[in-house]
Amino acid sequence: MAIVYDSLERAPAPAGLPLLNACDPRRIVAWRHGAAVRAAQFLAHVEQVAALLPEASAAVNLCEDRYAFLVAFCAIARRGQANLLPPSRAPQAVEEVMAAHPGSYALGELALAPAPHGYRKLPALDADPDAAPALAPALPADQVVAIGYTSGSTGAPRANAKSWRNLSASSAGTLAMLGAVAGAPFHVVATVPPQHIYGIEMSVLLPLLGEVAVHAGRPFFPADVAAALAEIPAPRVLVTTPVHLRALVAAGTALPPLAAMLSATAPLPIELALAAEQAFGAPLLEVFGSTETCAFASRRVTRDADWTLYEGVRLHPQPDGTLVEAPQLDTPVVLADIVSLHDEGRRFRLRGRNTDLLEIAGKRASLGDLTRRLLAIPGVEDGIVFQLDAADSAGVRRIAALAVAPTLSEAAILDALRRAVDPVFLPRRLRLVEALPRNETGKLPRAALLTLLG
Repeated sequence: MAIVYDSLERAPAPAGLPLLNACDPRRIVAWRHGAAVRAAQFLAHVEQVAALLPEASAAVNLCEDRYAFLVAFCAIARRGQANLLPPSRAPQAVEEVMAAHPGSYALGELALAPAPHGYRKLPALDADPDAAPALAPALPADQVVAIGYTSGSTGAPRANAKSWRNLSASSAGTLAMLGAVAGAPFHVVATVPPQHIYGIEMSVLLPLLGEVAVHAGRPFFPADVAAALAEIPAPRVLVTTPVHLRALVAAGTALPPLAAMLSATAPLPIELALAAEQAFGAPLLEVFGSTETCAFASRRVTRDADWTLYEGVRLHPQPDGTLVEAPQLDTPVVLADIVSLHDEGRRFRLRGRNTDLLEIAGKRASLGDLTRRLLAIPGVEDGIVFQLDAADSAGVRRIAALAVAPTLSEAAILDALRRAVDPVFLPRRLRLVEALPRNETGKLPRAALLTLLG
């Protein structure tokens, strides 16, 4: 049973918090179509869209263009509504989230066919460099502005409501961490979708609350990433994932000078981190967090295996995971991650996840380490080791694996694993596939894995 702590002394939340850090109306908020979008123009677009929205409690923000998403996010919040962030933009996922919020609608800048019921299309966000300066509006601190859903990588997606105070507080640690490396102001290109909480934190909250400008695109291929970075000035920060980093390194595409790279959503192998830093000449930082907590720690894996907590964050290890106290949390949250604390509790080392740890025939291992050993086999391009739901006749939940390895056979992979792991942890089912069913942030929904395994 989790022991609940709440030792943080929180100051009373102010009645309202600004939507945008914009002391200077000419501050650059975004880069779009090769041009700077300044605070005055951005606020004018927010008010234009907000005036067109219907009465409702919530809306699914389906904008593909990151600037359009940013405008829609703020316009929805200005109307006192919550941005619904489904685990994916697949039609079924969108409909399920809308069904859970009766009366909600969907909003996007594209003409969708088929479109979700109640779909609204954004007007053209025309550039007007002479937009009149306006004061940034304030939002009630306790207003729920976003409801994010977990990815489903460990089960059914779960809803997590975020107030404007929650999100405002969560950005402080990341702004301090990146500012120490990149300076201020800096400019961001992100390969992750803005609908994901990591994308919200790094490409929506940073330009809203810090001296940061974000590129409107979401480049996917290495050449597109290089082109997007070339469209923004230095200092540049690339926000990405291990999956995209691996593709960038493999492609050998030259990138404009970077101040920093930022990774999250999946463990970052040290070998990949070293290769990325060597290829692109910039520090590669990781942030640690979850949909439930937002980011609360960071590290540079090529220099340190331990994570450093953001200011005001405290961890309490427990038998079933770790309880997190943070300024952005209204109440402490228990995560399944197992940690050990160091340096008077200011740093920690990740030891695994409660759901990741295995015990078979009295022996212990972790799914994360087994996956790392699978990926270390020459010829394995991608892979995952996971545990099946059902137990066999002996009451043991067996292990399965999927691998992308065009030049290898299943037998060859098992032979290589046999030299690296205890026999009781060899996958009883191993299937070669053309690609793993990764979502937009590189995560692997469990239901998709089980379907692919057959």
